[in-house]
Amino acid sequence: MKPIFAILGAIVLFAAGDASARQADAPAPGSVAATPHGVRLVEGGACAAEIARYREIVDSDSATGNVARRVYERIKVEIAAAERECSAGDDAKARALLLASKQRHGYPTGL
Repeated sequence: MKPIFAILGAIVLFAAGDASARQADAPAPGSVAATPHGVRLVEGGACAAEIARYREIVDSDSATGNVARRVYERIKVEIAAAERECSAGDDAKARALLLASKQRHGYPTGL
């Protein structure tokens, strides 16, 4: 019976050593970027993040030809107005300007 206990003990020690080795290879929590490649985190208030998201969507639509150049230029002016209000600390007005622009140009407003 003793040899069986010796074998089981060796298996337990091996498994524990293997698990700790795998754990040592894992990156430390918080040391790995949580955002996908190409995604920028926006600093500032909530309006800054909404403005950046809308700008990225509109820029993408322009680049793919899904929005006319003159409409794109108009939206850029509207985004700039919202950005000025956001920078001045008027989050509510900035969001209202974004909402109006999205509605005027047919963009979803629930995102």
